[in-house]
Amino acid sequence: MQSVTSSLRLWSLAQPLQSARASIVRTFATAVPSTTAETWTPRTRRTGVLARKHGMTALWATDGSRVPVTVLELDDVQVVETRAYPATKKQPPRHTVTVGCTPRKAKTTSAALLGQFRRAGVDPKMRIAEFEVTEDALVPEGTTLSAAHFVPGQHVDVQAPSIGKGFQGVMKRHGFAGLRASHGTSVSHRSHGSTGQHQDPGRVFPGKKMAGRMGGRNVTTQNLMVERIDLEHNVVYVRGAVPGPPGSFVRVTDALKKVGWKAQMREKRGLDREKGEVLEGVKGLPMPAGTVEMAASWPRDIQRVGNFK
Repeated sequence: MQSVTSSLRLWSLAQPLQSARASIVRTFATAVPSTTAETWTPRTRRTGVLARKHGMTALWATDGSRVPVTVLELDDVQVVETRAYPATKKQPPRHTVTVGCTPRKAKTTSAALLGQFRRAGVDPKMRIAEFEVTEDALVPEGTTLSAAHFVPGQHVDVQAPSIGKGFQGVMKRHGFAGLRASHGTSVSHRSHGSTGQHQDPGRVFPGKKMAGRMGGRNVTTQNLMVERIDLEHNVVYVRGAVPGPPGSFVRVTDALKKVGWKAQMREKRGLDREKGEVLEGVKGLPMPAGTVEMAASWPRDIQRVGNFK
């Protein structure tokens, strides 16, 4: 964790612009050969991963444009458990994959979790998370996932608790303009003003925007573009901001809308069928997951093909 952060800081501050462009801009094809009998389809739902947020930096495209990205590190992500639930009268059969992230000392881990890690044959982890998958995307227990799980050019959804701001007023919490900052306002410049109506109904309706606790809630940022993957440091660069403070754990999954739904729409309309592309610029996703063994023969850096406009 410290090595990735320090290397990013040194890269962003010490390298000149020309050398940074020359070292970071790689344009490889995003066609992903499948190493298993299963191939990704628009109806496939792969497992997500747990990653650690390392703050933001920037990439430069071939035309010189600057792209703000968030650095997400897959810190020793391993599959802890794979489960299949039979169908019931109310629900169809379900399949889940539980993954863990970041090594943890055994003496600080509860006995229940230690038993779960021993059954899977993995070291204790600081965080675990369960993801619902389809039957063709089940991953064996003990598998180590890498940054090759995501393909540059695809979109992802990132979920994490937002940064807590404590008790805040309406101007910061909801973007109110406030009252007049001139004559007659006294000491009420940042107040919310009236909150109700007349004697009828004589109360404040539920959901009224008022002062209160801000942040600290689970937030999902959808449809973030994967710009680059670094297989040596196991890092994924996604375009835009990600909820949570630096060092926090985030859940990263294939975008529900711009991967699942969009691929199904393209399949239905037959778009780019002759090119073999399931998404625009993407010919497939690693199945059933992107493992370290799969990424061993890949280039160190893979960046999205084309300009970043």
